[in-house]
This record gives sequence, C-alpha cells and structure tokens, in this order.
Amino acid sequence: MTTRVAIVGGSGKLGTIVRSVVEAEDGYEVHAVLGSRSGISGIEGADLVVDASVPAVSVDVVRSAIDHGINVLVGTSGWSAERIALVRPLVAAAGTGAVFIPNFSLGSVLGTALAAVAAPFFSSIEIIEAHRDTKVDSPSGTAVRTAELIAAARAGIGPVVSPHVDQRARGQQVASVPIHSLRRPGVIARQDVVLSGPGESLTLTHDTVDSALAYAPGIRLALAHAVDVRGVVVGLDAFLDIGVRTPGAAADAPVFDEGVPGPVAAATGV
Repeated sequence: MTTRVAIVGGSGKLGTIVRSVVEAEDGYEVHAVLGSRSGISGIEGADLVVDASVPAVSVDVVRSAIDHGINVLVGTSGWSAERIALVRPLVAAAGTGAVFIPNFSLGSVLGTALAAVAAPFFSSIEIIEAHRDTKVDSPSGTAVRTAELIAAARAGIGPVVSPHVDQRARGQQVASVPIHSLRRPGVIARQDVVLSGPGESLTLTHDTVDSALAYAPGIRLALAHAVDVRGVVVGLDAFLDIGVRTPGAAADAPVFDEGVPGPVAAATGV
C-alpha cells in the first residue's frame, strides 16, 4: 500500500528535504505540494499531511488536517506545550493523530534527553540557541522543548536558579529556563545547554552542519509512524529507544502525550 503525502511548505528548506525523502522511500508518494498561494483543500485525498510551513500558518494547517480526518506530522517550529494542549481535544474528537517534532535530528533528540537527565543535578541551567538569520521565530522549537523537559525533570526540586530575569538581556524564560537566541548568517542550527553548579559547569552542545543529512533519518522514522498514530505525540524520542527516559516515559516504552505507550523503532535508516 502506498502512503500519499501532502507537504505544506514543500518549497521551503525543511519542506524540500521532506519531499526528497518521500520521493526516495518505497511505499510513499507525494500527493501534493502546497505553497503560500495554494489552497488548503489540496490536502484532500492524502493519507498524511506534513506541515513544514511557518508558525503563522501552522495552526490552520493542523486544524484543516484534523477537519479532513487526516493525520498530520508537524515539523514547523513554535509549538509550545500550551499550544499543543489546545489541539489535543480536537484530535481526540476526530479520532486522528498529530505528531509534533521540534527537531528531526537524532543528535538533537539525544542532546535534549541528556539535558533532561542532568537537570536535577544542577541548580543553574541556561540555553543558547543559534539559527540562520532567515529563521522567523525565536526561541526555537527545540529550545522550548528542551526547557520544558528540563522543568519536568526538576518537578520535584523546583525551578532553576535564574537571577535578574527581569532584565531583557537575560533572555526569554521558558519553564523557568532562560533561553538566548542568536540569528546570524552562516549558521544552520546549534544549541548549547549550560548547566552550572558549585565549582563546575557542564555544557551539552549539538551542532547541525548539514540539515539534509541530519534530518533525513528522523524524517523517515517519523513518516513510518505518523500515518498510524492516534492522539497527540510530541518529540521524535517517542519513536526511539535511546536508553534514556525523558520525563513521563514508561519504564519499558516511550509514551505519547496522553500516556499511551508508543512504538519503539527497530531501525532509523542511518
């Protein structure tokens, strides 16, 4: 059976990579490629919608996919836990699935998971993220996801220590974690999580140097599961057995947002 994929934002940087992966994979075909001038009705007849648009459009794409009874895989940035919470009842009522992936890079997922594991051991944690100057939103979805998992890991301890956050130069707080965003040419994506305690500091760095090579394995993995998902899933780690439990995960399986154990990938294609 061939899975028909409609790609919204298919001419953008991420959308172009998604399209190349879909075209190269057996069992998938590009059903439609929608741009800024396309009508959303172009998703009709698809088995899966991939949203690689922009934050201002993404909400409408997700709602349209749900209204049409089509599962949606969201790679667009800007989806915080609060925004995703608004989608859950819509997905549940429609009996469909919505997968939100802040970052398709396997290395980024590992970096975020390791930051969550280390979070309870350090009182001070800050995130510095850098993207190309054409990225329209900040902080990045990856940084937001990392901050939220750090906060969840510290739920029994309390928020991180972040003095003087009333000053704008101290960054934007997400779940108590200050995030500093850089937008500059010559950068694809980089995140540094700086964890500090008495007399020491630990920095976890992930650097994307080739987005097509870095994202393709994660896109393949997400495509393989997104078409059959029911409910809301957040993070590529839901489909990975990475040996590190992110907050809320069951002891023997990744967990979807509603608390339903999710499938563990046997291979990622790398």
